[in-house]
Amino acid sequence: MFTPKYPPQDTAPAPALYVPTAGAPVPAPQAPAPVAPVSGRPTVQLTPGSALALAAGGGAVVLVVGAVLVSLLLAVAITGMSVAVVAVVLRSLLKDLNNQR
Repeated sequence: MFTPKYPPQDTAPAPALYVPTAGAPVPAPQAPAPVAPVSGRPTVQLTPGSALALAAGGGAVVLVVGAVLVSLLLAVAITGMSVAVVAVVLRSLLKDLNNQR
């Protein structure tokens, strides 16, 4: 159950060994060129219609998020103005209360 499962061994043939002669220079060993991995998943191909739909959907998302953020900013601004008006009214009431004494 807990034994590791190893991937199958490569099926590439073993490289041929080069035996140099007595007077020939020895070539430097070279690393094999990397091979791109092959994926089992299909690639996504966009047709012009699906690309247009994707762009329109992205634009709609940007507009909706922008509208929500603007409405939140407007709500914060209205709340701030309301607090400022309440502060001015309370200050005026307290000033009038202190002047009557």
